[in-house]
Amino acid sequence: MLEITQGLLGGFATALKPLYLYYAFLGAVLGTITGVLPGLGPLGAMAILLSFTLSMDATGAMILFAGIYYGAMYGGSTTSILLNIPGEAASVVTCIDGYKMAQKGRAGAALTVAAVGSFIAGTISILGLMVVALFLSDIALRFGPAEFFAIGVCGLVLLMRLSGGSLLQSFIMILVGMALGTVGVDFLAGTERFTFGNVELGQGIDFLPVAMGIFGIAEVLTTVAEKESLQTVQKVKMRDLLPTAKEWKRSIPAMFRGSFLGFAIGLVPGPSPVIATFVSYISEKRFSKNPEEFGEGAIEGVAGPEAANNAAVGGAYVPLFALGIPFTPAMAMVLGALMLHGLTPGPNLIKEKSELFWAVMASMYIGNFMLIVLNLPLVNVFVSILRVPKNILMPVIVIICMIGVYSVNSSLLDLLMLALFGFIGYILRAVGFQVAPLILAMVIGPMIETSLRQALNITGGNIGDMIFRPICLTLYILASLTFVVPLIMKAIRKGKG
Repeated sequence: MLEITQGLLGGFATALKPLYLYYAFLGAVLGTITGVLPGLGPLGAMAILLSFTLSMDATGAMILFAGIYYGAMYGGSTTSILLNIPGEAASVVTCIDGYKMAQKGRAGAALTVAAVGSFIAGTISILGLMVVALFLSDIALRFGPAEFFAIGVCGLVLLMRLSGGSLLQSFIMILVGMALGTVGVDFLAGTERFTFGNVELGQGIDFLPVAMGIFGIAEVLTTVAEKESLQTVQKVKMRDLLPTAKEWKRSIPAMFRGSFLGFAIGLVPGPSPVIATFVSYISEKRFSKNPEEFGEGAIEGVAGPEAANNAAVGGAYVPLFALGIPFTPAMAMVLGALMLHGLTPGPNLIKEKSELFWAVMASMYIGNFMLIVLNLPLVNVFVSILRVPKNILMPVIVIICMIGVYSVNSSLLDLLMLALFGFIGYILRAVGFQVAPLILAMVIGPMIETSLRQALNITGGNIGDMIFRPICLTLYILASLTFVVPLIMKAIRKGKG
């Protein structure tokens, strides 16, 4: 406890420096804007800004990305409540009761409850992140290559089951992502792989143009292809932002339930904020004394899910900081930013770069406070962003992507990759493929390959020594259960039928 207190005090001393406060504020504003804009979300914003973090130090980059992630969750709830448009995937559930409340003249109360719930959830998840990450990092220092290989495999298997798409489609995306990660010079043998004689490909396919293409350019193409619909933006008056005593009484327990539930789900690979909101909504409906109100404007249906999706963000940071493994696409972007600065996340990062870890923790508190101060008074300003025409907004995003990619390596190949994967991402979305597993596999794949080869060298090629280690066996059993349990449940339901 003393270590946490000292670390957090040191973190606040760093995070309260004017430059880092500016990064936290910038992240909060950009996150809110990208959350308001349908489809873009934190992933697109991080992908677009990834190369620009090179002008910052690693701490500044992490503070900026944390602000974007939290801010997007806030922004997504605003359009869900006022326009019935989920600006972010995790805000889909908020549309159900949030928009009904707006139709009944309680939009201000719904926005306040969403903002306060997000603040409470953010605070609880940050506390959980500090404790769990430090605990896990101490254990992870004892991990060897076999354990890291098992974690990587288990993470991809769970992701495949929870990504929301077809199992076969997710498996194909994972294989493609891992294949992309093998292009370049083999670091152990020193031989070129899949370069086809191209010198530039010898350095490998960079994560940045792939991520910006699949999430940035593909989003632009998808948005342009859609018909533009005019939405009537509701005005929210300041005096309407205060919920009644009854609304507070019903929403506060839901906020705390959603916070703890969301943080726990955030520790699991996959789109944790989205899953957390659905689980929270179902839970609140079961806990409620008035379940018939859900779908008709129940305030718990806003408070619980909004708290859950923000808490899941804190939970998602745990495996990244403690183990060095991103369990969500957004965390893959954070990992990319760290790697651009020459840092490898994991237990050694927390020990060796403790000032960065604690500064990010402190900045999350500050960012959450900034968001609640920003979002409620300026809600009408942020929603008015939806009035910006596509023919102005989309070209600006494309130009930013191109400048960002080219500025890193000054490589025409990177621009070609940006265009190629932008088109590929658009086609994949059009035919119903989830692209998130591809990005995660591209990031985790090299780690899995390295760990496997190191483990085989250590064990002399004995597969049994790799599988039957206590931690490895536990992880493989867990991964197997994700396939076995659904089959058993299906057989039971069929038997009852």
